[in-house]
Amino acid sequence: MLDIAADLNRWAEEGRDFAVATVVSVGGSAPRGLGAAMAVDGEGTAIGSVSGGCVEGAVYDLCVTALRDGGAVVERFGYSDEDAFAVGLTCGGVIDVLVTPVRADAPERAVYAAALSGAAHGATTALARVIEGPPDLLGKPLLVRPDTHEGSLGGHEDLDRTAVAESRALLAAGRTGQFVVSESGSRCGSAVTVLAESSVPPPRMIVFGAVDFAAALVRAGKFLGYHVTVCDARPVFATRVRFPEADDIVVDWPHRYLEGTTTDERTVLCVLTHDAKFDVPLLAAALRLPVAFVGAMGSRRTHEDRNRRLREIGTSEAELARLHSPIGLDLGARTPEETALSIAAEIVAARQGGSGLPLTGIRTPIHHDVGTGADHRSASRGRAGMRTV
Repeated sequence: MLDIAADLNRWAEEGRDFAVATVVSVGGSAPRGLGAAMAVDGEGTAIGSVSGGCVEGAVYDLCVTALRDGGAVVERFGYSDEDAFAVGLTCGGVIDVLVTPVRADAPERAVYAAALSGAAHGATTALARVIEGPPDLLGKPLLVRPDTHEGSLGGHEDLDRTAVAESRALLAAGRTGQFVVSESGSRCGSAVTVLAESSVPPPRMIVFGAVDFAAALVRAGKFLGYHVTVCDARPVFATRVRFPEADDIVVDWPHRYLEGTTTDERTVLCVLTHDAKFDVPLLAAALRLPVAFVGAMGSRRTHEDRNRRLREIGTSEAELARLHSPIGLDLGARTPEETALSIAAEIVAARQGGSGLPLTGIRTPIHHDVGTGADHRSASRGRAGMRTV
C-alpha cells in the first residue's frame, strides 16, 4: 500500500474511511509485484491497481465488503482454463491479495497514518503486516523505521521483535518481501507469514556531461522514478535553462563530484562526455563503487581508447567488465530521444535481469523475478521473496 502512499495519506488526513487491497504473493507471470495496491474509500472512489486491469472489479467489490463488514481477508486470483473471461489473470499468473479496512476510529489507524505520512514525505519506512496465520492477527500493522518502530502484529512480543529485525533487513536493501516466523519464534501457536513493504527515497541517476543527449536522458530518468543529477565542469552548459527537469545541477569536475557525493547499490551513473580528460578519472572512480550501473557514451573506437587509458592508470579487468560501453541497447537510435530510450532500456534490463532481446520468439519469462532480498521461495504456494526465521 505504500506505493500509493501520497493519495492514501491525503485520505487519512481528511479523516476518510477506506479499505486497501495489497498484493502479498505472486506466482507465475503476473502484471504487478508484491506491495502493489488498490484502495477504495467510503464514497466508492478507487485509486491504484493490483493487476493492471485483470481483476480490478473483483478487488473493488472486496474492498467495499471489507468497509461494510470490517474484516481483513486474503483472496487468491488466478487464470481459469474453463472461462478465460471470468475473474482471473489471463496472463497465467496467480496473486494473493490482502484486503484490510482502515477506519478513522480503528485502533490501528494511527500506525497506518504514520506509515503513510512517512512514505508520502520520502522517509525511509517499512510497513509489516501478517498475511497468513491466526485469523485475529491478519492484517495487523507494524511500522518499522531504521531506528524506531510503532504498533504490533498482535501476537507475542517475539513476533514483533523478529518482524522488526527482518523488516529492517529488507528496508536496508530497499525491497519488499515476505518472511515466515516459525511457531517457536512467534509464540502464538502457529507459524506466521509477514509481508514487509519498503518505501525508500528514489534511487539516484547521475548524468555526467551537459550535452544535448543528456536533456533527453534526464527526462527518461525522471520517468523511471530516479532522482536525477546533471554534473559538468562547464558552467555555460550546466544550467537550469538547459535542464529544467533535473533535480540537481552541479558545476564541478565529474570525478571530484563523484568522490564527494553519496551513492549506493541502486545508483546509476551515465557518462556522456566522451572526452578523455573527464571520462578517465571519472570512470576509474566509478568502477570501484558498489553502484547498480556504470555506462559511458562513445564510439567503439572511443571505447577501446578509453579502456586502454583506464588500464594504464591501474583499472583492473574485473572493474572494466562492469562498464556498459558503448552505452545503450542496439535500437538503431539516432536522435537524443531515441538514444535516451536506448540507454534507459539497458538500465532497466540490467536492473531486472532482462536479455534486451525482443520477446517475440524467445521463451524467457516476461516478468523476471530478480529477488526481493529473500533466501528461500515456497514453490507450493508460488510466493516470491519468502524466508523462514
